[in-house]
Amino acid sequence: MSKGDLSMGRHDRSFALAVTCAASCLLATAGCRSASEISGPAPRPALISDAPVNLGSGSTRDDSRGRIVAAPSRITDFASTESSITVDAATVNMRRVFEDLGDDATLWYQHVQTLANPFFEGRAPETHGQVLTARYVEFFFELYGLEPAFGSRGYAQPFTYNKRGATRISVTVAEMSVDGDTLTDGEDFVVLGNSGDGELTAPVTFVGYAVEGGPDGYESFSDETDLTGRAALVLRYTPVDDHGEPAWDERATRWHGAIRRKMRELTDRGAAAIILVNPPGAAEAPSGLEKTDGRFGPRLDIPVVQVTPVVADAILIEADPRGRGLAEWQSLADDGRITATGLDDGVRVTVHAAVKRTRNRYELSGTNVGGVLPGRGDLSDEWVVIGAHHDHVGFGEHGGIQPANRGRLHPGADDNASGTAGVLVLAKMLTEAYRDAPRRTDLRSVLFVTFDGEEMGLRGSRAFADDPAIDPDRISLMLNMDMIGRLRSHNLSVLGTATGEGLPELLRPHFERSGMTVSVTEGGSGRSDDANFHRLGVPALHFFTGMHPEYTSPADQAYTVNPAGAAEVLDLMFEITYDVASRLEKLEFREPPSSRGQNRGYGRVRLGIRPAMGEDDLRGVLVDAVSEGTSAAAGGMTSGDVIVAWGTSEIDGMQDLYEHLQMHEPGDTVNITVLRDGEEIVLGITLKAN
Repeated sequence: MSKGDLSMGRHDRSFALAVTCAASCLLATAGCRSASEISGPAPRPALISDAPVNLGSGSTRDDSRGRIVAAPSRITDFASTESSITVDAATVNMRRVFEDLGDDATLWYQHVQTLANPFFEGRAPETHGQVLTARYVEFFFELYGLEPAFGSRGYAQPFTYNKRGATRISVTVAEMSVDGDTLTDGEDFVVLGNSGDGELTAPVTFVGYAVEGGPDGYESFSDETDLTGRAALVLRYTPVDDHGEPAWDERATRWHGAIRRKMRELTDRGAAAIILVNPPGAAEAPSGLEKTDGRFGPRLDIPVVQVTPVVADAILIEADPRGRGLAEWQSLADDGRITATGLDDGVRVTVHAAVKRTRNRYELSGTNVGGVLPGRGDLSDEWVVIGAHHDHVGFGEHGGIQPANRGRLHPGADDNASGTAGVLVLAKMLTEAYRDAPRRTDLRSVLFVTFDGEEMGLRGSRAFADDPAIDPDRISLMLNMDMIGRLRSHNLSVLGTATGEGLPELLRPHFERSGMTVSVTEGGSGRSDDANFHRLGVPALHFFTGMHPEYTSPADQAYTVNPAGAAEVLDLMFEITYDVASRLEKLEFREPPSSRGQNRGYGRVRLGIRPAMGEDDLRGVLVDAVSEGTSAAAGGMTSGDVIVAWGTSEIDGMQDLYEHLQMHEPGDTVNITVLRDGEEIVLGITLKAN
């Protein structure tokens, strides 16, 4: 539906759709309700249009016909340029604004304003706001006459799940000396959180910035570099200029400056210990020593310490026959005039380190809320599901992505009060449409459901999938809304468009009538609740209006959303839902080709698995699916395996797995241990490029 049609009343639109449906039955063979049966099949099986479209601007829109384009490879790359105009806040007629927006947009905006209010405490687990949110949704389901979805439990589906807390790292032994002179823990040095346990005495090799293959031929190592039995003294970051600023571009600085990468270069060359030091004068170098924590990568098998520049200077002066200190050695490294250089074997450092890691587990509770709009006739025992997650991250403790914002309220207006409001508005729209449809119109039942615990790993939708209120085999389509509140330049992303046989052909006319530019992704993102319906073998779509700077932050306030844009999205979803609900054919699930080989942005290599979400009660990472043609598939990994180790390092969760992937290059071969049918199996896997 074009933007100019938003003023059509819901009763008129429902009646028009019902008449169209009835006319379809009269014009086609008995029982036919498919638009494709009336007008013929879509001329092209693919959804993507031939004409290029500028996703960042509305300037290419020369008519009201929608366009269909390919989406970026990662959902987090989808974002549009703001196209709204500024008005005078002192003179704008707000009543006229909402009258022009219409009832649906206004109602949607009211819901978002309410759910993003501080009264709901960011809708986080284990808060009173979590309880209030479920009651709020239930109130409107009951108001619209929806039947309880969960039998004797009513509208609510409570569930519990185990959650792993942060890994607590404590140093139990921290001793260091240089030629017998004892250093003070916490003042001269610290043991870093990725340190292995061990005690050694060894000579020192200065390795500069530990860079291999840097810009313009920069190298910290020669072909003969061998660190076996030696402690590697390494500079943090990358070379700097005379002002202490990075000498390389942002990408090279970020890539070669990663501590994980440096440490991998050193361990690959046999280092017996690693001594890290912040380069004096570097603009980004913090003063003082780091805290002992786990942000320096996976645990290594060797001791890892950080020393102050003063200690590093003393080590170098004593061990360098020419008596040069840290500033001179750093200058050589900054200019690329030196590779790894062994110092006097007679000067030795002693390091004794032991680190204990513990991770607590705790139980959380959640509540899904579901209401049923009963269908009618021959299709009443089949289903369409409309869903969204109603939870958010509270004060940043549960799922917040910016540590600096912890303790501050995260309202979650777009993520995902916008989707929850969408479910409630569509419940009203479709209830009225079903009421006004001709009596003899066969219609599928519709389940409206909001999920809890999505921010904690798709917990609510997984609980629903494990104990569904309806038979998954009788679901024709699931429509998921996660962040539909920030439509800009009429650009919408829809994922999962090829997860059903015939789904692309069904969607094309709706997208083209919408007046929007629809960026399509054949497979799902795996990052929202539609993923658990794919796991059940149900075709599922994910509607998304794009990333923005306020994502998962205290700035995701209700005043930042776009009610007119939400109305466009909801009109499109209404038409798709009514079409699917009223057509004779049931959509059947298919694995979309684009779900294989998709770049998830983890690093230069890709394992090629879909991890099961919400499995924190397990040791390791449960493999939900393995994509064809990937590293995991070639190495023999299968669905149901649990990844428990990478080399000699335990894998406790996805973060551990990400960190190992980020440390490798295409062509590397690694040993990954999986638990399969109670037996540990070691798989040799050659990593392919992402």
